[in-house]
Amino acid sequence: MENCCQKNGIGGRKKIRDEGEKRDLMNRLKRIEGQVRGLERMLEEDAYCPDILVQASAVNSALNSFSRTLLANHLHSCVTEDIRAGRDEAVDELMETLKKMMK
Repeated sequence: MENCCQKNGIGGRKKIRDEGEKRDLMNRLKRIEGQVRGLERMLEEDAYCPDILVQASAVNSALNSFSRTLLANHLHSCVTEDIRAGRDEAVDELMETLKKMMK
């Protein structure tokens, strides 16, 4: 398996995504962006509060779905590769990421 997670020149890491994964994630973000614009429009048009709250909940759900998909991709690629290569610190990095996500 080709290493998809590489060091970049700044000292961090970079993920080389295949086109299908990138396209899926970008499409999800564009839909979320459209939902947020819908929220703005609802507010500008003085929509009823519960209607706005339901739409805001849909945006949260879409963001959570995006995060779950990205996390699953990360687990199946970078984390798996790191563990197979003996870089057990990948588990610590994953735990830190999960802590930040669960705030």
